[in-house]
Amino acid sequence: MRALAAVSLSVAEGSISALIGPNGSGKTTLINVITGFYRPTAGGVSFAGRRLDRMPAHRIPGQGVTRTFQLVRLFRQMSVLENVMCGAHHWAKAEVWHSVLRLPWVRQEEVRIRDQAEEALEFVGLGNLAGAPAGTLPLGYQRTVELARALVGRPRLLILDEPLAGLNAQESEMLQRQFVAIQRRGITLLFVEHEMKAVMRLANRIFVLNFGEKIAEGTPDEVRRDPAVIEAYLGKGA
Repeated sequence: MRALAAVSLSVAEGSISALIGPNGSGKTTLINVITGFYRPTAGGVSFAGRRLDRMPAHRIPGQGVTRTFQLVRLFRQMSVLENVMCGAHHWAKAEVWHSVLRLPWVRQEEVRIRDQAEEALEFVGLGNLAGAPAGTLPLGYQRTVELARALVGRPRLLILDEPLAGLNAQESEMLQRQFVAIQRRGITLLFVEHEMKAVMRLANRIFVLNFGEKIAEGTPDEVRRDPAVIEAYLGKGA
């Protein structure tokens, strides 16, 4: 059985797009294919004219595509600022032996990374928590730290895998405001989400998967009325 079968989608630059579907429909698998964690057995993945499916996962952020994960992935004992600075790993030039030698340009790069991390934290509203251990923050703040870390990676496309999962109403609203603010910076967003009110509010376009196949694509109103989507996922009360 194939996890994905002939799925084709195109995300418009500067948009917010959502990927929805029942559990097990292939949403996270598709994200893993796009970001290089899985290699497709057929077809390909292109971004800004370059083939991503021929690259290892660690090189894809350098092409302008960054992501977050379903489960928060922070270094819990490190500070919030240190976690966000890690987002620069793919564009920073210094290697371990450069840092050991403490070359002047390495110190300059460290200052630049720190400045960008601080700016990202201010942007997402967590500048006052830069020195706090990341593991002590509430879940909503931890997900916001992940957003800041992704922004330091200088993305053109930011992919978010169930970013609102487990959040209370206040935390969810806070994060949704961040998504809109990020889009206004010219960054394209693609997110997987089960919170349909958020999907319908935020998304310019929605892609629907079921059993590894795309069964619908369109605006929120079009998807909401699609009989195949209602049967497979939304239900008659949507």
